[in-house]
Amino acid sequence: MTISNPYKLSRRGFIAAGLASVASQALAQTTTSTGASTGVEVENEISSVVRRNSSGFRTLDWQPYFGSLKKGAVLVDIDSRALHFWEEDGTYHLYPSSVPLSEDLTRRGRTEIVRKVEGPEWRPTPSMRKRNPEWPEYVPPGPDNPLGTHALYLSWQYYRIHGTHDTRKIGRRSSNGCIGLYNEHIAELYGMTKVGTQVLLI
Repeated sequence: MTISNPYKLSRRGFIAAGLASVASQALAQTTTSTGASTGVEVENEISSVVRRNSSGFRTLDWQPYFGSLKKGAVLVDIDSRALHFWEEDGTYHLYPSSVPLSEDLTRRGRTEIVRKVEGPEWRPTPSMRKRNPEWPEYVPPGPDNPLGTHALYLSWQYYRIHGTHDTRKIGRRSSNGCIGLYNEHIAELYGMTKVGTQVLLI
């Protein structure tokens, strides 16, 4: 098994760098001009609950979770706030992610990628609009878009794996249901996944 490390560090160095990066970004970026955030949500501040969260990493083997690696396999570990991806040849990738803010916003189980979009547009779901009527009805692709640069649409309605321009929330419980990655990581994952790639959220 080959492990692809986005930071080109040892596993220990990768963990330390990832946690240090999350901490420094949370301190350095107190607000954004757009208020855009990961998950599919828009807000102006990070709550104190979100500030206390951080990502934990552990490498995993695919065999306990998938019968094969046909079309690749994505495993999202909600508790450790990490996304694991195995290419068909077994090459392994590990990315820090944002996950849903609360358990009632979390969906677990098996799904698959049904659509891939570069430069996604965003519309809040009906439940988001009900909770946040001040949110815009539509945000076009670009720097104000909460979905970042790329989005992988899942078979579950409204659920996506996507990028974010608000990097403060990576490694945190911070989304309204989606799984968020740094834009450079979602671009990499986008290039490796296919429509039909299996996805498991645990």
